[in-house]
Amino acid sequence: MMNTVLLAEDDRAIRHALERALTLEGYRVTAVSDGIEALAAAHREHPDVVVLDVMMPGVDGLQVCRVLRAEGDRTPILMLTARVETADRIAGLDAGADDYVAKPFEVEEVFARLRALLRRAAPVPAQPGEPAIDGVIDVADLRLDASARRAWRGGTELELTRTEFDLLELLARNAGIVLDHSTIYARIWGYDFGPGSKNLAVYIGYLRRKVDLEGTEPLIHTVRGVGYTLREE
Repeated sequence: MMNTVLLAEDDRAIRHALERALTLEGYRVTAVSDGIEALAAAHREHPDVVVLDVMMPGVDGLQVCRVLRAEGDRTPILMLTARVETADRIAGLDAGADDYVAKPFEVEEVFARLRALLRRAAPVPAQPGEPAIDGVIDVADLRLDASARRAWRGGTELELTRTEFDLLELLARNAGIVLDHSTIYARIWGYDFGPGSKNLAVYIGYLRRKVDLEGTEPLIHTVRGVGYTLREE
């Protein structure tokens, strides 16, 4: 069964090239050129994944993302951005995006990100004869309900994107263990973007802002030159 992609990109050359590449890769693509068309198509077609250019005239990609999330739409969203500063990437995550790719990009990287988003969005069927895994994880005053995809710190519920929750769940299930960059990339994105990528550092930084609340003991720690771990001090 074909996965459906809603692609919103105002640059005609990029839109046509990416639409063709996605179609050849086996996706069914709806391509639009602005945010208003993107919202209408999202409401009409309920795609499996959305690819949004940040910089579009009128209603831009960030606004489209905010509207969909405000409506309770949890469709995975991949942002395309020419802005490479950390603050600009964080703006996309804050709007509710699940991942981003900086322009200019390799189409194979877009494919890899989409595959990872679709894998995480798909329900995982129970295997015959396997015991059920407890969906509740507690580390210090952090609690995650994996089945409901909800998390709390000291009784305060955390507002997390899909990728942020997946990353926090991975760290919590391996509490006290240092996970290296390659392991995290493989488990969360399904692809190691290499030592030059800042993608993981951006997500860790943003996750810290939500998890390590003011007045609480930090739980997310960097082990320089190795990776990250979640533990009490």
